[in-house]
Amino acid sequence: MNRQPAVAGTFYPANPQQLHQMLDRYLNEAKSDAKVPKAIIAPHAGYIYSGPVAATAYARLKKARHQISRVVLIGPSHRVAFRGLAVSRAQTFSTPLGDIAIDEEAVKALVKLPFVEYIEQAHTYEHSLEVHLPFLQEMLDDFKLIPIVAGDATPEQVSQVIQMLWGGSETLIVVSSDLSHYHDYTTAQQLDRSTSEAIEHLQYEQLVYESACGKVPVSGLLKLARENSLSIKTIDLRNSGDTAGEKDRVVGYGAYVIE
Repeated sequence: MNRQPAVAGTFYPANPQQLHQMLDRYLNEAKSDAKVPKAIIAPHAGYIYSGPVAATAYARLKKARHQISRVVLIGPSHRVAFRGLAVSRAQTFSTPLGDIAIDEEAVKALVKLPFVEYIEQAHTYEHSLEVHLPFLQEMLDDFKLIPIVAGDATPEQVSQVIQMLWGGSETLIVVSSDLSHYHDYTTAQQLDRSTSEAIEHLQYEQLVYESACGKVPVSGLLKLARENSLSIKTIDLRNSGDTAGEKDRVVGYGAYVIE
């Protein structure tokens, strides 16, 4: 079974060459000489809006092209309401750049947890995971994917799953989240700055859905970081008013790394 792209042609180009050129441009504009992260939080909007911000995190994978062979990708559910976490029976996830193999063994292990189940409809149209895939394909050679859509789950549940899949330097954790939605430019800047401070201080209890639509997966990652004395830093903080939109109603985007 293959999960087909749902937002190619809307959130990002459906034409492979155009997609590759767009990614190339964003990634070249971002600094890539920093340390390879173990985990990143990056946004999931249309590329013209959030692509430059996501690229600041993905550009840091440059030295890990051959090292990372497994990616755990967790994003919030936008279309389907459910409890816990949803995995898929698909063997591959496709984008215009090709197919990505799923780590089926890892998925089978996850389903043994009481709060993880196969929910195909949670994956079918979900963009919060899909928009990250071309970035990963552009930056990494050969990797297997563990795609997880988060429903109404606790920080403990998400943290448990990330801990279980943490692995070593071969595994990258990607958490998908945008920040504030539809405020004016100045308000958004203030809100997103305080959200970023909460993230940097690992204070996931302070996050609400209004501050980060990926509150559920972000909280799980921050909980794990706090329990393991890891630190997270903000590497980019902008909004759609900075990238491609009007300034009266903007969406906030941040990129964060755990090294």
